[in-house]
Amino acid sequence: MTDQTEEKPDLVLEPEPEAVPVLDVPGTAPLSAPEPAPAPAPAPAPKDRRVLRATLRWTAAVLTFAVVGAGTAYGISGMERTDLPGLATKADGRWVYPTLTKAPLPSGKPGPLAKENKAGSHYADLRALVLPAPKGATEDKALRGTDGWLAPKDLLAEYGEKEDREELGDKLSDNGLRHIAARGWTTPDGTHTRIYLLQFDTAAVVDDLFGKDIAPYGSPGYELRDAATSVSDEHFPSAARIQDITASVYVESKPYGSEQTRHAYLSSGDVLALVVQSRKGAANPVPFQQTVTLQSQLLG
Repeated sequence: MTDQTEEKPDLVLEPEPEAVPVLDVPGTAPLSAPEPAPAPAPAPAPKDRRVLRATLRWTAAVLTFAVVGAGTAYGISGMERTDLPGLATKADGRWVYPTLTKAPLPSGKPGPLAKENKAGSHYADLRALVLPAPKGATEDKALRGTDGWLAPKDLLAEYGEKEDREELGDKLSDNGLRHIAARGWTTPDGTHTRIYLLQFDTAAVVDDLFGKDIAPYGSPGYELRDAATSVSDEHFPSAARIQDITASVYVESKPYGSEQTRHAYLSSGDVLALVVQSRKGAANPVPFQQTVTLQSQLLG
């Protein structure tokens, strides 16, 4: 059963929150952070019906990218715009986001990636950690839920098969899902974005769900609706990944029908995130990379 209660922070907050640089606002300084650690070798895929089903579709699977390092990073390591594939010019499809700031922490509480935070807890309000809509987008108000909390059934509606929705729903409940914060929007080019942040009791729970059930090697553990041919995105640039945030990125391969879907799962402490973008024709990889990067920064 979803716990909708939120922790109330102390009245005294830490100093003014640090601004998170935005990739596409003219005049912002290049993002910088320590070089990300090499991606570890993936563990073998669980031999369940979902992976076997994906194996039948594909003769080979590409590596799932994951970056796990030490310390906290809020930007892309030493990258200029020209270093990011597809981000070299202003006409490449990047979106303009509002200035982003890290949500304030209750006084005396550590960040989710701090060494002393053994549980990986996000003490900031989860609703303040969801990436805001970019300039010119029309927000999907239904994803705001009630008081900013989304019902699990609304998240599960992203998945195509009834048995997957039931199985995943049971696993989320059994693993102590506390609450879900979400946001969605549609940009003028027709790209539909949905972001879901799921909070659990500890990082250990998220790590287990992420690796074994939801984002295993090669292909996603559960198929999104109308995106049955999703596989690991081998073209997602390593420079768009954030140190200490584990990411599995997928793209719907051809033939994908009237629209294409891209999605990514992120693991950061006690939060598991899902970022989905779909668009008629083909989904532009540039705003997807940008959205995944900025959401990862907010969770770090």
